[in-house]
Amino acid sequence: MSGLDTTLDAPVHPRRTAENGVVGMALVVFVEVMLFAGLISAYLVVENSVMPGLWPPPDQPRLPVARTLVNTLALLASGVTMFLADRAHRRGDRAVGRWLLATILLGAAFVLAQGVEWVALLRQGLTLTSSQLGAFFYLIVGAHAVHAIAAIGGLAACWPAQRAGRLTRSRFGATQLFWFFVVLVWPLLYWLVYL
Repeated sequence: MSGLDTTLDAPVHPRRTAENGVVGMALVVFVEVMLFAGLISAYLVVENSVMPGLWPPPDQPRLPVARTLVNTLALLASGVTMFLADRAHRRGDRAVGRWLLATILLGAAFVLAQGVEWVALLRQGLTLTSSQLGAFFYLIVGAHAVHAIAAIGGLAACWPAQRAGRLTRSRFGATQLFWFFVVLVWPLLYWLVYL
């Protein structure tokens, strides 16, 4: 062996690679960020093109800011419970099931409360065709609701797999990533659309 060849003497470090499911979900989340960026941009262009004092339209019902703040806190709490579920999963702790179930229930409560809010706003006259506010409200908040429902479905599919001991790191990581996207994009939407 020559004195120049030191590859055999080098310490071997295991390479950490990202799970395929997580990488795939990261790409999906990137696309979804672009979708919401487009929706938000369109909303802001319309809002800023209206004469001062005319946004929101005076003849339209006001959005329930305080009640939705409570919904927002429930969604943010679900982000905390998801974080705790991840920590428990990494440690092999059985508490992961309880934290995952808490995440699902908090997420479902958020979606249900938003649905109740929609019914009330529709009864008050805020519809897709009543104004640009109505159109943007249902488009943006509705897109978020679809994402939340899909993410809750993913979480609900993880729960029995976890209880059976078959929840893989890749599957759980991908589902978490999507849930964290749903949780973290909502405060921005709430701030822009409701306030």
